[in-house]
Amino acid sequence: MRLVACTPQTNEVLNRFFDDDYFFSSGNFYPALDVVEETNQYVLKLDLPGINKEDIKVSVENGVLTIEGERKSENEEKDKQFHRVERRYGRFVRTLNLGTGVDNSKIHAAYKDGVLQLSVPKLEAAQPKSIDIQVE
Repeated sequence: MRLVACTPQTNEVLNRFFDDDYFFSSGNFYPALDVVEETNQYVLKLDLPGINKEDIKVSVENGVLTIEGERKSENEEKDKQFHRVERRYGRFVRTLNLGTGVDNSKIHAAYKDGVLQLSVPKLEAAQPKSIDIQVE
């Protein structure tokens, strides 16, 4: 499996465009993502605190895994004065190219305590195999 984030990260000009102060000013956010390779699967974890399960959608099409959702803003109250607002609200989309070597039909998703965990199993042929050597 070859996981490729679909966000530009190598061009300095584009990196400045996606800088926190500019990119997040739109109200959208980009949830943190960890990818861990295990012997028979890849495990992806996204931090999505404050988001309901119903507001998250996971799909796979043509080898591209898409995770999208929305963190809805809280209702503003007129008798409160906000001094600092750092939490981001709005839509997000994360896409990863799964490539070959994974079983798209057996991806499993679980959501607990604000963390979305996806298990992406490797195909049998893609898993490392050990061959015993016989001594004669």
